[in-house]
Amino acid sequence: MTYENLDAKLVNELLGNGRASLRSLGEELDVSVTTVSNHLSDLEDDGVIEGYTPRVDYDAVGYDVTAVVQLQVEGNALPDVTDELQDHPQMTSVYEVTGDYDVIAVGKFTDTDGMNDEIKDLLSNPDIKASNTSVVLNAVSENEQFELEVDES
Repeated sequence: MTYENLDAKLVNELLGNGRASLRSLGEELDVSVTTVSNHLSDLEDDGVIEGYTPRVDYDAVGYDVTAVVQLQVEGNALPDVTDELQDHPQMTSVYEVTGDYDVIAVGKFTDTDGMNDEIKDLLSNPDIKASNTSVVLNAVSENEQFELEVDES
């Protein structure tokens, strides 16, 4: 048995079912449970797999307002602003970006009042020079992961 592409195949199997047992993964990939366990440990140690978490439908638990916030930040304050955003529990993604804005953050809120309060609090930071906030009308695709390429040649 060759183990070429085994790590990518293992990751792809876990993307389909993050709760799969070592035994079922071994059967699906046609390798031993020990081999799966060793490769999985290596993937975790190398930081390829960072954890196993549930996929939460935030709409279903009342966080049905999503906002995309773009910020222009004073140059040397960028790390402080991104740290502040990252500390907000409702900010699900924070990116440093190129272009007209320096930061893009995505947040989930229970209502527009809560969103408004959070954004006003954020904008009280004197290091934020300008902002643009968009409210998402429809999440067509969100938090999607994709399978890794497997060389079948």
